Amino acid sequence: MDDFTRNAQQLCELYGITEQDTNYIHQLKDTALKALPGMIESWYNWLKSTPEFFEYFADTNTLERVQRMQLGFWEQFFDADIDGDYVKSRRKVGEVHARIGLSQEIYLAGVDHFLSLFVEMLGTLDWSHSDLNLARRALNKMVHMDMTIIVQSYENIVNQKITAQSKTLMAMSTPVTQIWDGILLLPVVGLIDSRRAQDIMDNTLDQISNHNAQSFILDISGVAVVDTAVANHLIKITKATRLMGCECIISGLSPAVAQTIVELGIDVGTIKTTSNLKAAIQIAFNKLNMKIVKQ
Repeated sequence: MDDFTRNAQQLCELYGITEQDTNYIHQLKDTALKALPGMIESWYNWLKSTPEFFEYFADTNTLERVQRMQLGFWEQFFDADIDGDYVKSRRKVGEVHARIGLSQEIYLAGVDHFLSLFVEMLGTLDWSHSDLNLARRALNKMVHMDMTIIVQSYENIVNQKITAQSKTLMAMSTPVTQIWDGILLLPVVGLIDSRRAQDIMDNTLDQISNHNAQSFILDISGVAVVDTAVANHLIKITKATRLMGCECIISGLSPAVAQTIVELGIDVGTIKTTSNLKAAIQIAFNKLNMKIVKQ
């Protein structure tokens, strides 16, 4: 279990936030609410020293809206009512930061600035030394718990974006296309490593299943060289497609790729290859008893 999946009670247990801590935070609320407008102004004066202010908050309307949300954020903090809604509101902050692209670096620096303002606020209270220490400790626990929730939420959104981008890149690097009923073509250009070879196999088998294909042409005329591991992967692709009732034809083998396949010691008689794409298409058409007639 990670922090992102913990509920409010589990988070309080993890950070050792007790009823005594939340009582101290709540006792600070009136003082904090009076000081918060000044703190937020101080915080934005600090933020103006960074490029992020002009990138995200230069617009007056945006700035006023964000400042109101920030005031609400800290009001909820000093209510110290840590429940499901509280955790949800913190996760929402992390999601917003991730979507607008605000870096965690500037967020964490901003939290540190607020912590220093809270310490100054404690210095204005006529409390005992012991109470001030306990209040300072309670503030640290709550702030660090908030930071963890927000950062975990931020990372979750960023990871989702990275996963989506990886899937898009994979689809772009392995564009299996149906060129005729029952015939699929995948032209491969550039370098092939083991990861890309595995992506080719996964995408190819999915497309063979989706289109009920009988012939699959893997054109590697745009690939100058492969290592033995990748060559072995190509052979596995031909075997896997055959198991699905589809014939795989590898076209456009360069002399270097042909030598690599031979060095594997595989019975190349079981692999259908052609020197160019035209010959591969002709084989696929013959298999389906089709031919192209010039009119």
